[in-house]
Amino acid sequence: MKKLIFIVFALVTVLTGSAQEKKKNGGFMNRTGDHFMLQLTSDHWMGTPDSIKNRMTGLARGLNVYVMLDQRFKGSPKWSVAFGLGVGSSSMYFKNLVIDIKSKTNTLPFRGVDSVDHFKKYKLATAFLEIPLELRFTFDPENESKSIKAAFGVKVGTLLNVHTKGKTLLDRNGASLNNYAAKETGKGFFNSTRLAATARVGYGNFSLFGSYQFNNIFKDGVAADIKLFQVGLNFSGL
Repeated sequence: MKKLIFIVFALVTVLTGSAQEKKKNGGFMNRTGDHFMLQLTSDHWMGTPDSIKNRMTGLARGLNVYVMLDQRFKGSPKWSVAFGLGVGSSSMYFKNLVIDIKSKTNTLPFRGVDSVDHFKKYKLATAFLEIPLELRFTFDPENESKSIKAAFGVKVGTLLNVHTKGKTLLDRNGASLNNYAAKETGKGFFNSTRLAATARVGYGNFSLFGSYQFNNIFKDGVAADIKLFQVGLNFSGL
């Protein structure tokens, strides 16, 4: 993960230099282009059975970071197409539930732990290496930092990491037993590819965005047909 973050920020540095060079040439290239995008997300599982939904707790959230290359259409400068590379992550939080992602069974076990020792805080986290593609519209392409913008597109990703993490062990009555964290990693039950539709609208460098996953989070037959929906704030620039 650290290497991937380094690659993303290296691309940001290259694009920054490229944008500065374009600025010298003037014309429509003198613009931000939204080459760098940071998204703070509120995450939701669509199609979750009540047995799991009733144990979800807290604010499920994620962080997406992308570096984009943007190309304006010469005959219609308000329109452009952009593609890039980045990392998308999601964390879902549960109460009195254990998800055994290292299980050797044919289906993914979701076990209630109300009557046994359990963790006070428990989450399932995923991370994908993603390629986003956007069709963009800017009302004022010569002054993007003060213009209304909109974009829609798709993104495809490959699974990098899945892990569960529990913090602060409690007994069945809720009394603290041990203040430690336990982490397990395993990708066997999860689809290795993610395909999602995206959309965003905003002003200047800030926008609201949403994304909806077309395929299921889990492999066929190992769990319910659940898809990820993200909505949140998008910060862009460069």
